Amino acid sequence: MPNPNAVVGLPTSITADSFELDGRRLRLPPEAAGRRAVLEGAARQRIPVYVEIDPTTATIVRMFLPHVTRVRRMQPLEANIAVELELSHAVHLLRRASPDFASFELQLRESLGKGNVLIVTEDDARQIIDVRAFRAGPDGPMPEFPGFPPRPERRWPWPFDRLRQLLIRWWRWRWWPWWWISLRCVSPAHAQQIFDAMAAPNCAPLTVPAPCIPFMYPDNYCWARAHEMCRLMLAMDVQPRKVWINAGSPGPLHALTRNHPDCFIDWSWHVAPTICVRRWRWFFFWGRELVIDPSLCTTPVTKSEWKALQNNMNATLTDTEWTSYWQYGGTDPAYAQTNQHLATARLHLLNRSVGPFGPPPYANCP
Repeated sequence: MPNPNAVVGLPTSITADSFELDGRRLRLPPEAAGRRAVLEGAARQRIPVYVEIDPTTATIVRMFLPHVTRVRRMQPLEANIAVELELSHAVHLLRRASPDFASFELQLRESLGKGNVLIVTEDDARQIIDVRAFRAGPDGPMPEFPGFPPRPERRWPWPFDRLRQLLIRWWRWRWWPWWWISLRCVSPAHAQQIFDAMAAPNCAPLTVPAPCIPFMYPDNYCWARAHEMCRLMLAMDVQPRKVWINAGSPGPLHALTRNHPDCFIDWSWHVAPTICVRRWRWFFFWGRELVIDPSLCTTPVTKSEWKALQNNMNATLTDTEWTSYWQYGGTDPAYAQTNQHLATARLHLLNRSVGPFGPPPYANCP
């Protein structure tokens, strides 16, 4: 059965030392100013919170921001079950040792089969600790979900498909005159300047002032970070694209990071912008796509280097135009979803930073 000392809902009537949640008045400890800021942000965005309380004093002990989403995939991962959610690219673990394993698994599988929307809460170790049905009234507005996967592109038989790809590359920019390379592609020095400009809006973890980009919350919302970076690049008169990486069996993507208490993060997929960078080779100007990903790197990197950082040899890369917002299709031309998802990611970063682990980066990570 769910934790009897856990309460989930929209926070209301927030004061300096208390707030209301699911019809109950709960207390904030004196040092919980950061938690109050998270509650106020959740109330503004109308997203639910999960809190565990001391049953004798009704004071919150710990707090998380759940995912309001549907289940997309479930598969075994070592002795546990890896759960992929529609509004997340992280791997969420349902541990068989959990006392609520059977009931949680049933709810998750029903969502997978019927499309039910759930409120799924996980801790900082990405372990699922609470699963509840979503009610579109008290819990908040129905979230926007990604569209259906795009129809697979028609492929020509090999070697005709390979020849077609080479012709497209030649026509676009690979063997085009040097002036086209110089217009579309930037110099290596300029590429580093673009990277630095993208990394500069990184959020201060204890204040997360908008419109900062929460690179120090690598757990989720990479698609929103990538789209915001593309917006900034376009404002700099740079033409970006995007590269998507999907985990290949066995196991998920596994990225090392100092911005997570465990010093790593597991993803089902990930995305980042790319830009064309000039280089001189064999007496010709060539252009190659470099990845701009301040959540993993400190400089622009090649796609192969970016893939290697995620430690899955069987992962696959897919290039798209910058306008692709979701992994499974859809766009966000007005940046409305981008702004919404970035605001939620900032709350997640703030909530972690005011918790027991403190703000990232974490000194225990190599």
